[in-house]
Amino acid sequence: MDSHRQAVDRLRSAFHSGVTLPEKFRRTQLTNLMSMIKENEEQILTALHKDLGKPKFEAILSEIDIVLNELHYAISNLTSWMQPEYVSKNLATKLDDCSVRREPFGVVLIIGAWNYPLQLLTLPMVGAIAAGNCVVIKPSEVSAATDSLIAELIPKYLSQDCYAVVRGGAEETKALLQIRFDHIFYTGSQSVARSIMQAASVHLTPVTLELGGKCPGLIYGRINITAAARRLVWAKFFNAGQSCVAPDYLLCTAATRDALLPALSQALEDFYGKEPQKSPDMSRIVSLRHWSRLIELLGKTSGKVVVGGERDQEDKYIAPTVVVDVAEDDVLMKEEIFGPILPIITVESVEKGIDFVNRKEKPLALYVFSDESSVVKTVLEKTSSGGFCSNDGIVHMTLPTLPFGGVGASGWGSYHGRWGFETFSHRRACMLRGWALERLNGLRYPPYSEDKLSWLRWTTSPKSCTLM
Repeated sequence: MDSHRQAVDRLRSAFHSGVTLPEKFRRTQLTNLMSMIKENEEQILTALHKDLGKPKFEAILSEIDIVLNELHYAISNLTSWMQPEYVSKNLATKLDDCSVRREPFGVVLIIGAWNYPLQLLTLPMVGAIAAGNCVVIKPSEVSAATDSLIAELIPKYLSQDCYAVVRGGAEETKALLQIRFDHIFYTGSQSVARSIMQAASVHLTPVTLELGGKCPGLIYGRINITAAARRLVWAKFFNAGQSCVAPDYLLCTAATRDALLPALSQALEDFYGKEPQKSPDMSRIVSLRHWSRLIELLGKTSGKVVVGGERDQEDKYIAPTVVVDVAEDDVLMKEEIFGPILPIITVESVEKGIDFVNRKEKPLALYVFSDESSVVKTVLEKTSSGGFCSNDGIVHMTLPTLPFGGVGASGWGSYHGRWGFETFSHRRACMLRGWALERLNGLRYPPYSEDKLSWLRWTTSPKSCTLM
């Protein structure tokens, strides 16, 4: 605890010195972070494979290139992001300099997650550095190899006065949260998020929560069933389903389900072969504890396993699995699955599918598959989710110009691109006044009168600007 506090005190002293404020310093740190990832790509890939069995292809897409693209975008736009934003004025403030300045909060804490252990730490860190903050990062101890590598690399590439890595499990995180931070950014489960909020409330620290939930996929109307199956299989079984934006369950008619099942089976065979366990492209479950939880869900479900279901405890392997005849109150519908298990629920109309979704907590992402634009539009307009994508899954989160975040139980706040810079910035309202127009200012001084009030109301009205 004392060492954690000393680290935070060191960072706070650095922040108060103003070292992180210049654009040159921010740009240098972002460039150094880029160098860290590029120069240690092989080590990163090895760690990710050790933790999750991630194939190189998936690791580069979802852990390396997504961060490098974010860094390129931030470096290219940093100058414009840092500029004051000038606002419209009324007659009473016509000669004043009125703007919004983006200023760093100070020392921020970023707590990462194990499923994308590099991305979910460094992507928000890009926004925090760009905004001029000092940063403490807490990797997940569950992805131990990546945790160790990050702790080794960060001090080699980034300023040790301004950025620190804290390692450990739940007890270390609990101790860390007793220290006052200026912002806390957490990615993980809803249950832990409640503890984060309670700890933050003691210091009135603002929080950003990137959570999850059960992301639905709706399939209705005319549909290219082969293409839909391939995109669903990729989105669901990427990283062995251990993605907060993976389709958690499907809603469709019985006829669509019957057409979809053989297409899903064919897509799985095309992607992973007849024996997916032998495929170099199939990830593994992160730990035996997580593997056991998923196997327990499969054991308790009242649904019928029609695809997959094979498992190997020693290998932490679960085959891509599809379950049908799943009821709304089934065990598979109680919590986010976070694994390679896909329940299909039959609902005989898009309206009933929408009602089903709206009975649940608002998801982090919602997917609709249909060739009919009216179906897509109806689902979009009658539901709420953190993100929305039609006829595909996951890919919406790869575009840095779109905000990524949840709503309600799936999260508070957003990041990626400019949105990450804004998340870690205080928007300071600034009015710089001179001594001109003192007679006009005199309208607000006592002794008060009806004439003064009438004139003052006119000068502060938005209409006063249009008359000038």
